Amino acid sequence: MSDVQIDFSDIRAKLANQEGPAYWRSIDQLAETEEFKLFLQREFPRQAAPIEGSFERRDFLKLLGASMALAGLSACARPPLAHEKIVPYVKQPEQITPGRPLYFATAVTYAGYAEGVLAESHQGRPTKLEGNPDHPASLGATGAITQAQVLTLYDPDRAQEVLQRGQPSTWADFTSALADALAGLPGGDGFALLTENVTSPTLASQISDFLGQYPQARWFQYDPVHPDNVVAGARQAFGQDATPVYDFRAADVVVALDADFMDSGPGSLAHARAFADARRLRRATDTMNRLYAFETSPTHAASLADHRVALKPSDVAALAAALAASVGASAPAAQRPAAVSQALFDALVEDLEANRGKSLVVVGQDQPPVVHAIGHALNAALGNVGTTVSYLQPAAARPAVHREELAELVGLMNGGSVEALVIIDANPVYTAPASLDFAGALAKVPFSARLGLYDDETAAAVTWSLPESHFLEAWGDARAFDGTVTIRQPLILPFYAGKSDVELLGALLGNPSTAGYDVVRNYWRANVTGSFDDFWRESVYRGTVAGSRSQPATVSAAPVTGALPTAASIELKLVLDDSLQDGRFANNGWLQELPKAFSNLTWDNAALMAPATAEALGVQTGDVVKLTSGGKDLSAPVWVQPGHAAGAITLALGYGRSRAGKVGTGVGVNAYQLLDHTAAGAQPVTVAKTNDSHSLVSTQTHHSLEGTGEARHIVRSGTLAEFRAAPEHPHFVHPVAHHEADLYPDFEYKGYKWGMVIDQTVCTGCNACVVACQSENNIPIVGKAQVARGREMHWIRVDNYYSGSLDDPQFFHQPMPCQQCEKAPCEPVCPVGATVHDSEGLNVMVYNRCVGTRYCSNNCPYKVRRFNWLQYAELATDATPLSLANNPDVTVRSRGVMEKCTYCTQRIATARIDASVEDRKIRDGEVVTACQSACPTQAIVFGDLNDPTSQVAAVKASPLNYWMLEELQTFPRTTYLAKVKNPNPALGSAEGSH
Repeated sequence: MSDVQIDFSDIRAKLANQEGPAYWRSIDQLAETEEFKLFLQREFPRQAAPIEGSFERRDFLKLLGASMALAGLSACARPPLAHEKIVPYVKQPEQITPGRPLYFATAVTYAGYAEGVLAESHQGRPTKLEGNPDHPASLGATGAITQAQVLTLYDPDRAQEVLQRGQPSTWADFTSALADALAGLPGGDGFALLTENVTSPTLASQISDFLGQYPQARWFQYDPVHPDNVVAGARQAFGQDATPVYDFRAADVVVALDADFMDSGPGSLAHARAFADARRLRRATDTMNRLYAFETSPTHAASLADHRVALKPSDVAALAAALAASVGASAPAAQRPAAVSQALFDALVEDLEANRGKSLVVVGQDQPPVVHAIGHALNAALGNVGTTVSYLQPAAARPAVHREELAELVGLMNGGSVEALVIIDANPVYTAPASLDFAGALAKVPFSARLGLYDDETAAAVTWSLPESHFLEAWGDARAFDGTVTIRQPLILPFYAGKSDVELLGALLGNPSTAGYDVVRNYWRANVTGSFDDFWRESVYRGTVAGSRSQPATVSAAPVTGALPTAASIELKLVLDDSLQDGRFANNGWLQELPKAFSNLTWDNAALMAPATAEALGVQTGDVVKLTSGGKDLSAPVWVQPGHAAGAITLALGYGRSRAGKVGTGVGVNAYQLLDHTAAGAQPVTVAKTNDSHSLVSTQTHHSLEGTGEARHIVRSGTLAEFRAAPEHPHFVHPVAHHEADLYPDFEYKGYKWGMVIDQTVCTGCNACVVACQSENNIPIVGKAQVARGREMHWIRVDNYYSGSLDDPQFFHQPMPCQQCEKAPCEPVCPVGATVHDSEGLNVMVYNRCVGTRYCSNNCPYKVRRFNWLQYAELATDATPLSLANNPDVTVRSRGVMEKCTYCTQRIATARIDASVEDRKIRDGEVVTACQSACPTQAIVFGDLNDPTSQVAAVKASPLNYWMLEELQTFPRTTYLAKVKNPNPALGSAEGSH
């Protein structure tokens, strides 16, 4: 980061006078710091300097477990045993063809809720996850975290053996010790079981059986990812447990109260798809929904908002109450926050009244229960129940407010009432609020055991540390947010001595030798009518159990009582990290190196604050401040974030791990040290500047397209009204002619002509495409130091742009893969012909020709080429064969070789072979790129431009379609749809109008 002191008032003046760029990527760009100028002036800046010092093998091998997974440690793992039949999604095992993958339906769980996936398997080796189109929680899409789960499977830092007080032991020794412990606790008195959120029917049945055998035993749940406030809010509103299920397709007006409904919480993938479907625009006659967002820190959902206002957390609650009073809903008395203009407030109320039954109010899980209760009251008063929102019986086996349960457990432990504790999955020594001192309480328990994937903080503190199977290694089941059940099938036997949660419960029930396969089958056999074999085969094959959706819940909203959160001078909002969540993915290098939305930070967390707050505190980005809340202190670096609410600080959980593994240990600061278990929302905090600084690495200024001369038309955007009035409006159409005269004739592609369109109107910047590409194409990570030098290897990046004021900007996300130019500037400068066009117009790399001159990268105006500065493949093979961790259909590149996006040419080749065998053309939609497949909002469309009936051809015909840097006449095959918003016509240029 720059050491220059930035004058925010000067930046505001420039923007107000329209002296700066219309669209900008960072505060450094607006301040014209020397560091940013160097990025523009040097094609190979200091970040791309030759390797010096001793990064070399030792540090690289630390990262290797993340980028190349060291999967060879599992090379001897067998496929599941013959009697444990797994069922592929498309083809039967006997139809395996070498070189052709099979796909198996299974599920990954977050906060206990299932997200259906199709696991790609190459000869018994899982290599990739795709969304299951038949599953209600994924609809064929995935998030960035799901894409990275294969990496966790191959992580060599996973727990590998049973440990008793840190010394190697066996499962037999543990089960014997467990039996002795239970025998000494009549009726289970003094025994406690701690799990995360349980939706698994099989596991829930086992726990019920265990509590039946030991009626004095206690079961507690704790998961920092669990939406506690959603559960507590429903109880406050209805006096019972109920799960809200939203229908964004039916909502013409959506109000998001601190809610990132498209990227967080159960059902977020389904919400993203539905919201995008109601917003997608191709023609001027199409309709769009309208989104009002009120939040503290910029979120994915609010980046698409038509009206957005940055508010302190307490002001969000006050706004909810004021809205309720205006539409006749029950709520505590509150005044409209000053940051929300009267004009915006009145227009919002009028919009909601005009769209009764077609509106939707969504409250984020970081808001306290009373705000959720107000949200339910608002939806009821607006007539939305039964149209845009409905209620189901909870999918959780036992709905609970986890922070309350953990506090009760800690109280019992401190009081000497817990003689034996078994923990499944949870890592409370790290994730428990500091106010509870879970580690201190755990030390008072004579017998403790923990089943987990890693030898982490909790594993080091218990008597018995037990290795857990990865979900791709174990049988199980789980419910989605709507209750739909998936039976999880493994693709490979456990690499180490791991066992699953249902197998551990079997040990608690006195059946330690029963395999997970038998446990799951026995449960369903006892609960299915008709042919069990038919049920089992169909359910495992499809990835869903037919008819398992939760039953509707009949609810009636009671008057909302209780106090709203008290405002503080500065409020601290502790949030789950977009990539690491609560810290469980800290050792996943793909997620550590994934740039955060808006800040593009990698390998760190930081105290996000508004420019106005930074000015008041006298701090800049990179300065370290001391945060004090609830009597606890924590030092954290500052990141000045445009669009953040003044008077508030946002800090991500999940960092500062002490026992995460070689990749994740010691990265960032541990925000749990400030977490108070009695706080249901934001906490008051005092901030003091220190004399320290910390180097934060952000990719936000890397690969800039702006240039130093005339402003380039990179982002195109406008309003729905402008589009309807004139589809050729200057906001959408590039001012340069589409095809200027050329000395060289165009080449006619008579066969296939592949192309892509990216719709900026529905892109949320979630980065799922980035990790999907990384997983598909064997792209390594490079580490924080190398990212700081500009050496990140992602083939597709998401450029974030701002427009408008520094304090209240608009947000734009622009995915940037190789543009696949028909007249590619990279090709004529390559002295060895290593980058050429193929017969279908793809700009391809011939890796074994490349000699590393980097002329192609120098001549690429889109900055999408990546150079291998290190020999990742050779270093990795010193430890294990790389091929076991990589996609075998994609070449692993060597040091000194350039690489880039290929439009997933391996997938095109597979489709071409299939079509040739069947003597037909490739069908539209048969080739789906990795980025396209993952995208939750279907913002990416790919296909054959020579097929006039193809979806991509139809989308490119939209008046919103434009080329990037069209004035350069490179004729890229990748084009973009201009971003369109639908602001309230009554507001005009009022505050909050985006």
